[in-house]
Amino acid sequence: MATPAPSLNAAPTLDAFEAVLSRHDSATLALEEWCAARGLGDPARITAHLVQGADQPAPDDIRTVLAIGHGDTVSLRNVRLNCGAKVLSVAWNWYVAERLTPAMNAALGSTDIPFGKAVAALQFRRKPLSTVAGAAANCPPETISTHQAMLLLPDGRPLAYLVECYTAANLEP
Repeated sequence: MATPAPSLNAAPTLDAFEAVLSRHDSATLALEEWCAARGLGDPARITAHLVQGADQPAPDDIRTVLAIGHGDTVSLRNVRLNCGAKVLSVAWNWYVAERLTPAMNAALGSTDIPFGKAVAALQFRRKPLSTVAGAAANCPPETISTHQAMLLLPDGRPLAYLVECYTAANLEP
């Protein structure tokens, strides 16, 4: 017998939140669904606010993880993902800029569009790597769950490596 999906109308729980995250390749789409179901923003729109001066060092093996060739660069985008005034996530996203279109790179550099929306046309899929209850290294103290994941292009090439710190604001009534 299949386990029923957690109801979004019940009191918010970490299990229900994790279930929404697991249904989506894009954390942005998952957060928009969660934000809308919880009435956290009107409208339920996720925006990315660049964090200055809080860069996390890239993993030592990032060039290998992202299968970066000669001439390719590792780019970093550190953001707070907000729904209205609430910070739902702090994320570090290392990606290969050369695998994006010029318009995608321009949008990431000059707008509040989240990464997943900016590169949606690439039809990436998410490969979860780990989930830690609470805060992992460099996450804010109010972190309830930390995810590490890869975004892969349809041909299997890595697009991005992510560290996402989801905040307690996701579970506020």
